[in-house]
Amino acid sequence: MAVKDRDRFSTATRIKLLGEQTAARVYRSQTKRQARRSRLTGRAALLAMVLCTLIVALAYPIRQYVSQRAEIADIRRQQEQARQRVEQLRDLKARWQDDAYAEQQIRQRLHYVMPGETGYIVIDPDAARQSRADLGAADRPWYANVWDGVDKSDASDQ
Repeated sequence: MAVKDRDRFSTATRIKLLGEQTAARVYRSQTKRQARRSRLTGRAALLAMVLCTLIVALAYPIRQYVSQRAEIADIRRQQEQARQRVEQLRDLKARWQDDAYAEQQIRQRLHYVMPGETGYIVIDPDAARQSRADLGAADRPWYANVWDGVDKSDASDQ
């Protein structure tokens, strides 16, 4: 028994025992760290998966919301343009209610003259050089357009 006690209390045995205990502690701490890391990694993966699911689930409604807001803004812009157009038309209607404005427009557009007046049409020399076919319908007097229509319909009958 004395040999056993001597081995038990020898320095080499104590160092060996101490090294084994230290190795066991290091192994346990590494195992705990790895377990903690794997738990954190699992938690992080779960969190990432939840976030991705939320992003995917919310992407379509958010896109719809943004497109609907753009559509509402476009409709409001169109509504404002329509209001402005209505206001312009009301102003134009009010002007046409005035006899002086109507008379001025009739004289200017239809080349009417009052009894006793002499009507003149001044032709621009540059415009006279252009053929009638080169002039657009909006650039010519209304009666020239009417006469051209009669000529074309007469020519198609023959």
